[in-house]
Amino acid sequence: MSTPGPEGLPRAVQSGGHSRAKQALRAAVRAARAADGARADADRDRLPRLLDASRGHRRVAAYVSVAPEPDTTALIERLAAEGVEVLLPVLQGHRSPAWAWYAGADALRPGWHGIPEPTTPTLDADALASCTLVWVSALLAAPDGGRLGTGGGWYDRALLHAHPAATLATLVGDAELVDEVPREPWDLPVDLVVTPSRTVSTGARRP
Repeated sequence: MSTPGPEGLPRAVQSGGHSRAKQALRAAVRAARAADGARADADRDRLPRLLDASRGHRRVAAYVSVAPEPDTTALIERLAAEGVEVLLPVLQGHRSPAWAWYAGADALRPGWHGIPEPTTPTLDADALASCTLVWVSALLAAPDGGRLGTGGGWYDRALLHAHPAATLATLVGDAELVDEVPREPWDLPVDLVVTPSRTVSTGARRP
């Protein structure tokens, strides 16, 4: 039986809830992404859908992708150019979720595991509540809003601080939108899944 960890989550969540099935799925998706020679085409096709999904939001939380993840850098740059405030994770040296505002590519530095993060002042976890759209990373997603994360449990903790009315969204490849993903009781579904060819409104969190 899991014992409570920081912020009241089970310790299994703090380590990403690593089951053998999830580990196997994560390894398979990462290998497929690394071997995919058409990633650039998929990123190009997905970008207009990401921008459409972001339209009307003035404060958006996102993350800076690293290869072979689906690209978010073009989305972040376009949103910032249109005057949207973009909030990004700060992982280096923080046990609890932390954020900072994007101030351009020149104001990014390598953070934890080389993931770029802003050099602007670091904000605490509650900063996420100011965003009306939150882009969440995923390896797989399902039409019912199920999402397989990367395994660190960071978003499980971070999303506790999102505004209840915020739209939660993720982006994956076409082959990564599957019928079903393994879910734990604490997994929060997403409202929107965007692939290069589809935008799926899941309806998962509608009252």
